[in-house]
Amino acid sequence: KALNPNRSTTCENNMAFTLYSLIQAAILCVNAVAVLHEERFLSKIGWGVDQTVGGFGDEPGVKVQLMNLVRSVRTVMRVPLIAVNAVCIVLLLLFG
Repeated sequence: KALNPNRSTTCENNMAFTLYSLIQAAILCVNAVAVLHEERFLSKIGWGVDQTVGGFGDEPGVKVQLMNLVRSVRTVMRVPLIAVNAVCIVLLLLFG
C-alpha cells in the first residue's frame, strides 16, 4: 500500500474541537484552582492570608482579588465539582 499524504488518519479525526472539550478544559481549570492549598503552596509564593491586609477604603489590588476568587472557588465549588467530575468520568467511560 502506498502512503497518501492527503489522506487523514484516524488520529486527526479524533482531534475535533467540540463544546464537550471546551467544558472539559474549564472543569480542569476549576479543579486546578480548587486543589491549591493555602498553607502549603500559596503562602510560599506570597499569596497567603496575611499578605492581603489592606487599609480601610482602599481599592483591593489584582492580587487580592485573585486570592478572593481562589478562596471563593475552593469554598463554593467543592461539592459541585465532585458531581461534575463524576459525570465527566461516566461520560468518558461510556462514549470514549
